[in-house]
Amino acid sequence: MLYSLSEYLTQFHSGFNVFQYLTMRTILGVLTALVISLIVGPFMITYLSSSKIGQSVRDDGPESHLIKAGTPTMGGALILVAIVTSTIMWSDLSSRFVWIVLFVTVGFGAVGWIDDYKKIVYGNAKGLSARVKLFWQSLIGLGAALALFHTAQFPIETQLIVPFIKDILLDLGWLYVVLAYFVIVGSSNAVNLTDGLDGLAILPTVLVGGALGVFAYLTGNFNFSNYLGIPYVPGVGEMVVFCGALVGAGLGFLWFNTYPAQVFMGDVGALALGAALGTLAVIVRQELVLFIMGGIFVVETVSVMLQVASFKLTGRRIFRMAPLHHHYELKGWPEPRIIVRFWIITVVLVLIGLASLKIR
Repeated sequence: MLYSLSEYLTQFHSGFNVFQYLTMRTILGVLTALVISLIVGPFMITYLSSSKIGQSVRDDGPESHLIKAGTPTMGGALILVAIVTSTIMWSDLSSRFVWIVLFVTVGFGAVGWIDDYKKIVYGNAKGLSARVKLFWQSLIGLGAALALFHTAQFPIETQLIVPFIKDILLDLGWLYVVLAYFVIVGSSNAVNLTDGLDGLAILPTVLVGGALGVFAYLTGNFNFSNYLGIPYVPGVGEMVVFCGALVGAGLGFLWFNTYPAQVFMGDVGALALGAALGTLAVIVRQELVLFIMGGIFVVETVSVMLQVASFKLTGRRIFRMAPLHHHYELKGWPEPRIIVRFWIITVVLVLIGLASLKIR
């Protein structure tokens, strides 16, 4: 919106040309989302508290979580408002990628909102049934995958890039749709499973989102992509503005979500942010790098899968409780220790992912 306005105003004064630069719009996107989060946050927390929109605690969860009951939840709506507002303000709205990632983010956020609503209003800690939730996630994720496939303008947009290996591009054909679907839906659920401790999911999301912004900027710039020897994908540079908005909104939310949390993001935030990361990875052609950088999300998801499989097959549990962060809670680790160590691991994994830009 403001990008188009500045483009028009440039004919009257050249100073407005500064808003045409992608880096400037990204910085403004970060700051806009951050300011929105910090200003709106206290009012939203007060509203959620007065409306008794509090966290429901699962009966089978760690006993230490009982004190969290009643803490305002659905704070992820704050993140979505900040991201959407900032993206619309500073992005080039003629970009199809902008609208697709916004569609996915808002769509998965809506599914999460309904899930949270059922938990709070009906007092059902499990919310939507897994089948219903997966149906709507699949509908949105598949719709985005098909949209990206049918609007692809260059072969690279549907090819698989293998990190750390130069000049290996795998033509996927219709398998691209399958891959994109699983990345989007899988990433959404992985972040949702990780969102179990104060601030545990949001900072890794910010770190991975910021790193994907780096990939978007370099992949969408012909000179940088040529220098680094990575495939050039026209148009994806605009995604860095969305990534900036995600980083700003996430940091603003972390201000209130850090231990001990004043508000939880709920499924409305976790499902949306996870789907956004998956969509970004698909657009910038870095699905495998997302698997590396989001290693914490992957491990949390795998721990649940292993726990369920082991219990069904042998009647025994591998972990004291799944997802993995609950296992360490029951081992006696203080919550802040688990959170910060998971953050540190994510920093290392993100750096490994970024190294793939040069090590080829």
